[in-house]
Amino acid sequence: MKLTTKIQVRDDESLDLYLKEIGDTELLTPEDEEELARRIRDGDEKALETMIHANLRFVVVVAKQYQNQGLALSDLISEGNIGLMKAARRFDEKKGFKFISYAVWWIRQAILHALAEQARLIRLPVNKIEELRRIERTIKKREAEMAQAGDASGDGGDEGEERSYGKGRHPALPEWASTPLSLDAPVGDQDAYTLMDRLRDQDSKMPDDALQEELLRTEVRRAVSNLTDRESEVLNLYFGLNSDRAYTLEEIGVRFGLTRERIRQIKQKAINKLRHTRHGSRLAAYAD
Repeated sequence: MKLTTKIQVRDDESLDLYLKEIGDTELLTPEDEEELARRIRDGDEKALETMIHANLRFVVVVAKQYQNQGLALSDLISEGNIGLMKAARRFDEKKGFKFISYAVWWIRQAILHALAEQARLIRLPVNKIEELRRIERTIKKREAEMAQAGDASGDGGDEGEERSYGKGRHPALPEWASTPLSLDAPVGDQDAYTLMDRLRDQDSKMPDDALQEELLRTEVRRAVSNLTDRESEVLNLYFGLNSDRAYTLEEIGVRFGLTRERIRQIKQKAINKLRHTRHGSRLAAYAD
């Protein structure tokens, strides 16, 4: 799959194909991540591509937490992929934590900033948005012409003018077009809610929590093939792998006609059995 931040999704079927493709990508071991991180620091673009592709599915997990906030899921995923790429270039394996634990911050920040920008535009009147877009198109065209002229003459005559506004508002932009929007700024007349609060789905898990659940689900799916039918079914039910929810030990016990304690023992035995397998060894942290 070509390395790109943009996902060309024209319909639900295209998105489904993308999700299936990234879901089939093999997960990395901690050793894989350490090796890739070292190669990335040495400028190995192939290693960068491998690190990114192996973690694209987790961008989707985070992006889904911010649906229905003004951007389509495909756009949220694209923005999250930009954050993932930044994380892959900056990851330091010597710190001792997993790559995705580090990358989730960059993914979330990229998505939130895109949503904040969308919110800024929504707050502007339609005629102001059109004016802003017209001005920005004019600026880009003029800057391209100036760059070409500078390359041809080599005198760099406009460099001073460019520096004068390079870190601030472009002189052609009206004040309302460049006012930064803080994620911590209060929304409306009440100070009780910030933009961050509005962008977050109050009924959903935080992205970090959802990400950890998805990591665990993925690991269990890959590992249960080594178990007996009953052990596999207990883990599938307990972690909610083949249904829309996870079942409690009591509920699983009712299904099998066994006590809660007996189901707990089966679950624990299954996880312990998986500890020495390639994928199952990562489940040890969830055994208790």
